[in-house]
Amino acid sequence: MRVRTAFCSAASVISALALLTACGGSGSSGTSADGKPLVGVDYPRSDTDFWNSYIKYTPEYGKELGLSLKTTNSQNDVAKLTANVQTFISQGVKGVAMAPQDTAAIAPTLAQLEAKKIPVVTVDTRPDTGNVFMVVRADNRAYGEKACQYLGTKLGGKGKVVMLEGGLDSINGRDRTEAFNDCMKKSYPGIKVFGEATNWDGAVAAQKLQTDLTANPDIKGVYMEASFALSGTLQVLKQKGLLVPPSDKKHVFVVSNDGIPEELKSIAEGKIDATVSQPADLYAKYALYYLKAAIDGKTFKPGKTDHDSNIIQVRDGVLEDQLSAPLVTSDGGTYGGVPSVKSDDKSLWGNNLG
Repeated sequence: MRVRTAFCSAASVISALALLTACGGSGSSGTSADGKPLVGVDYPRSDTDFWNSYIKYTPEYGKELGLSLKTTNSQNDVAKLTANVQTFISQGVKGVAMAPQDTAAIAPTLAQLEAKKIPVVTVDTRPDTGNVFMVVRADNRAYGEKACQYLGTKLGGKGKVVMLEGGLDSINGRDRTEAFNDCMKKSYPGIKVFGEATNWDGAVAAQKLQTDLTANPDIKGVYMEASFALSGTLQVLKQKGLLVPPSDKKHVFVVSNDGIPEELKSIAEGKIDATVSQPADLYAKYALYYLKAAIDGKTFKPGKTDHDSNIIQVRDGVLEDQLSAPLVTSDGGTYGGVPSVKSDDKSLWGNNLG
């Protein structure tokens, strides 16, 4: 890189404009002009507070880890993700971080990257098949179990709840849905669950909640599998005269997943009751950490990490670093054996933005 830099500097008097592109480009060497490893990061969407926070954190950690980033946004479309990966390959990236929302359809793209010896880290989701260097996510079954234990405790093991499911084409949606249902059947058989497929769509979630509450006005709990449903859920509860403090007998207990600032604020205000803080900051940090490790030739084994998480082997060729994701409540109490932290706890990433 020194030779190239010197050449650019000397020749700039001859053709400054032409060589500006050559000096600033990455070419196909897999490094940027300043010698940093070049990696591709595909953002899955930018229409939720959670993913917008992830997008904010990513360049910060890229700089901290000494990586040069090429970024794209697949907008929840696996076809766009596939096309974006082709662009990364043509740019000569040394690794790719992605968060495929359709965890089955991404398999051919993963096979292509593996054949080219380009390591992949998937964030938040785990591919149904195919090999990756590392999966960075939290235990999504625990999300459903924590929501179940909280609602089961608050409802005294009786009543009706609505589960606003994510996309069942995603391992996350399946994990959260199955775990919530399994926990309810085992621990709170007196609670009836209305499962509603939403495909992570807030408008669909609001419409289905409206229908359920009209048909079953005695519903006392809502489990939103992500914060995509927050705004619509609050609006529906307000329209129904149910957006009241927890001390009011009409209160409907609401549990979400993500830990975005708006959820924490809503818990403090008594509008919702709990969430599971999915670590947007650590997703960004460790996605890039493991990409750099792969480029440097490092390997990992199942077991405890030095950052309060646990690496498990999902199957041959796939390790998963399960990052910490605590239950968050207004009082920091323990529910069904599950401890929680208070919504104003400064350790939560949602309290440290801006």
